[in-house]
Amino acid sequence: MGMLDGKIAIVTGAGNGVGRGEAIVLADHGAKVVVNDLGGSVSGGDDSADKRAADAVVDVIKERGGQAVANYDSVADFDGAANIVRTAIDTFGGLDVLVNNAGVLRDRMMFSMSPEDFDIVVKVHMYGTFNTMHHASGYWRSESKEGRQPRASIVNTVSSAGLQGQASQINYGAAKAGIAAMTVIASLELGRYGVRANCVGPGGFTRMVAQARQDIEVKNPEEYTEFNNMNPGNSAPAVVYLASDESLHVTGQVLRLVGNNLAVYQPWEMGEQFLALDKDGNPKQWDPADIGRILNRYHFRSQNPGIDAQRRA
Repeated sequence: MGMLDGKIAIVTGAGNGVGRGEAIVLADHGAKVVVNDLGGSVSGGDDSADKRAADAVVDVIKERGGQAVANYDSVADFDGAANIVRTAIDTFGGLDVLVNNAGVLRDRMMFSMSPEDFDIVVKVHMYGTFNTMHHASGYWRSESKEGRQPRASIVNTVSSAGLQGQASQINYGAAKAGIAAMTVIASLELGRYGVRANCVGPGGFTRMVAQARQDIEVKNPEEYTEFNNMNPGNSAPAVVYLASDESLHVTGQVLRLVGNNLAVYQPWEMGEQFLALDKDGNPKQWDPADIGRILNRYHFRSQNPGIDAQRRA
């Protein structure tokens, strides 16, 4: 028995790299998989679709004894995302797992980045994630209202570029940070309908990484014959776990699985808080001059009033 026997899954951007590894391993664990890939280049935009990427992954899954069907729609297109969801329902009879992995990359420093470079990355990553979640959540909500309560899972793809920052990736980082926030919100909105939402931050040598590093060898995840820290398929086990009923208690979380390293990102939270009070202890509006003094002394634990203040003195 596989962990995902009877589950029906969609993996977007599943033609190469991380998504390919996820689709194959989901199928290895018993899921029926919609392999979605537009078949475009890493930078996206002006290239024509190529069905061979998705078809090749379907062939691999079937050769390994699994069930899969290809879909070539763009997640960035709202109606295309609807068709991705319909493909799962029409082909396999439902939907249990949505894995959003499709993406493009256009690295530039912000002063060199064009509006088009910013827009296309956000459109594919963040809008694409919203588009598929919108249509899938509508289906699950309808199922719940009809008395067929789902046990469904959304797994979105994030990156340290969005959660920790990376120079030259203001578009990509903004999109990935937005996806993390959307996932937490989805976990709050969809819990009543039996849907969990989590993120995975993957790593490895992919076509995207190869744009910046010409010295690396890009291989398909299933082609690795022994453990390699840079195998883009290393994150797939976390996706299988989050897709399975073993994780029914896990939602609104961001996991990172790179190589053999598993970690959980801690969300933004309020730090130390300070109150502006008058001499009688009553609330008052902050004096701008006091903010730096209080932060330096009680938050940064420094007696230094600040470089500018010293210069003025």
